Amino acid sequence: MTVVKSRQFREKQGKILLEGRRLIADALKAGAVPRVFFFSRLDYIKELPIEKLKGVSLIKVKFEDIKDWSDLVTPQGIMGIFAKPDHVKMTYPETQLLHALPILLICDNLRDPGNLGTILRSAAGVGCSKVLLTKGCVDAWEPKVLRAGMGAHFQVPIINNLDWEAVPNYLPNDTRVYVADNCGLYTQAQAQMSNKASDYGWVCDRRPLKFHKYEEEEEYLESAANKGWLPELEVQSYDSDWTEAPAAVVIGGETSGVSLESLQLAESTGGGRLLIPIVPGVDSLNSAMAASILLFEGRRQLRVRAEHLSRDGSYH
Repeated sequence: MTVVKSRQFREKQGKILLEGRRLIADALKAGAVPRVFFFSRLDYIKELPIEKLKGVSLIKVKFEDIKDWSDLVTPQGIMGIFAKPDHVKMTYPETQLLHALPILLICDNLRDPGNLGTILRSAAGVGCSKVLLTKGCVDAWEPKVLRAGMGAHFQVPIINNLDWEAVPNYLPNDTRVYVADNCGLYTQAQAQMSNKASDYGWVCDRRPLKFHKYEEEEEYLESAANKGWLPELEVQSYDSDWTEAPAAVVIGGETSGVSLESLQLAESTGGGRLLIPIVPGVDSLNSAMAASILLFEGRRQLRVRAEHLSRDGSYH
């Protein structure tokens, strides 16, 4: 079971471990393919759709064994090994497809499993069209991420372990990329030079962007931006209109911020940086909170635009 929980097993064997009756039921409904079930009571197997159990190994074990293996506070008596889901072959809930929005989420250097799981829940709740994870992120199928995701893995398409060169292939035409990492030094330097957004607090003002190692961060960033080394991105408040075209939001990890590649992609697509104002002196929002604020703000903007269009249409 230790081997089954490892990232190496997931990547080399192409299999994942799911635990709990609801998560397993969600996985089966979405078309995930089971290989083995461990269960302590036959009733738990009888709850599952019989047609999904063909060719599956069913292994009855003691509940004490499941307790030893489990990551849950209250183990539910059933665990399953599944083939790692392929988003192309999955069947997502009709309600999810019906409410899907032209908003996509890109996770960049997110390494905290709890944060990623929470972000996936928000993405599913908003109706994101898909979630992209770049290399350097925690594995979306790690048990802790699955636990925090509460079934979101089977409600929104997730594409894992992408190189930045491959990211544009997953973006719809005319998508604009907006960066909202947890590091404000670049933003501060840009604001000082342009006198824009100078009254705002920043999502974070503690850490340098990961792609430079200078001690005098602010001076360096200002000179780097002046020399054109950093992409020049417009800084705009998170509640300004950024959903006119299909949008992709990049959320950076809390310790390492966003990558240079994400800034370059934002510049090349005509996007920008989204700023969540906070009271000066208050510590940063975490990545999951920032993602939730931005995604639901994007949803609000799209709803308001749709209402305006329907009102305008009713006059003609």
